Amino acid sequence: MVDSEVKPSGIAIHEFAAHKQIKLFATLRQQQFSGQISLKALNGIEWTFYLSWGRLVYATGGEHAVRRWLRQVSHYCPEIALDSKTLASELSQASEHHLHPCWEYQLLCRWYKQGKITQRQAAQVISAAIVEILFDVTQTSKILYQISPEAALSEQLVLINAEQIIRKSDVFQQAWKAAKLADRSPNLVPVIKSPTELKQRTPSNVYQNLSKLLDGQQTLRDLGNRLNRDVLEITQSLLPYIQAGLIDLIKIADAKSPIAHQPPTATPKPQPKAPLIACVDDSLSICQSMEKILSKAGYRVISTQDALRALALLMARKPDLIFLDLVMPNTNGYELCSHLRRLPIFRDTPIIILTGNDGVIDRIRAKMVGASAFLSKPVEINVVLDLVKKQLSQQAIPSA
Repeated sequence: MVDSEVKPSGIAIHEFAAHKQIKLFATLRQQQFSGQISLKALNGIEWTFYLSWGRLVYATGGEHAVRRWLRQVSHYCPEIALDSKTLASELSQASEHHLHPCWEYQLLCRWYKQGKITQRQAAQVISAAIVEILFDVTQTSKILYQISPEAALSEQLVLINAEQIIRKSDVFQQAWKAAKLADRSPNLVPVIKSPTELKQRTPSNVYQNLSKLLDGQQTLRDLGNRLNRDVLEITQSLLPYIQAGLIDLIKIADAKSPIAHQPPTATPKPQPKAPLIACVDDSLSICQSMEKILSKAGYRVISTQDALRALALLMARKPDLIFLDLVMPNTNGYELCSHLRRLPIFRDTPIIILTGNDGVIDRIRAKMVGASAFLSKPVEINVVLDLVKKQLSQQAIPSA
């Protein structure tokens, strides 16, 4: 796949340049991988990429994860209020908070559903962030990566072609190197090192502008966003002053996460939850019928008619039992069942195949891919409930 070596904490890749990134993500796309990739630099900085069926959905992490997200949202979604209190309030009101490992992604999903931003705006924010992340990853001499198929996002706002994003990041990387800036990061903050000398050696208007801009709180990337100019252009304009020792580049902490500003809430007493049952069937009427039968019996139910997104949903919610349609567009119940059985979290989960063609061959094949049982359509209430009760009770019995 790529030049790498196995380490106890992951697989090591030296100089994770664009061509190696393309190979890695191309392999994941070929495998239709859904889950997350964790990258870790030797200095401890980590990045996380979320994929669905081999396509990029989101990425986060790095030394300025919050600052980067705020910068991209302010640029592409200027109508959104980004003060900490407003963001904290949005998060506290968001539904299904536990489904989203990333609060930033959760807010983008929420704003899209509310009509506050368009899908195109969300795609621009996510794509621009990934370009920055890939640039930062490329600047590290060595990374360790791990793949986790169980950690997929439950919702996909956009599906992004990894190769296009990697090539865009590489264009900027090569331009950055050509400008002889390879040893400097755009995450650094320019500050005036010698105010008196700078004032003496620059025109008055230039000094005044630099004094206002270089307040020690904005990175080179932040300045580019504020002035609506390319970060490379900004850095090149400051380079003579940096080389002369009049301006220094320093590190700065990330912006505070709005999660820290959320008011504390009383911890509710844990309540026993009813078993969660999933129904994957391209027929809306079947899903609605199963939801009605199961919810009336006291079970929690999730359903989807989209087979391509079913895996991500199942991995995110981890149902106690799964009903799986045999024949669906783009895939079939056998393939999905076989894939689920290869994942540790679904190794013992009851999977019941739904079909309108109750044949012997179908039953044999269902058993071969690990199906727990077979249910014919149209479904009957008593048959469904008896089967669910039987499968859940068998699951609860520890194996010898």
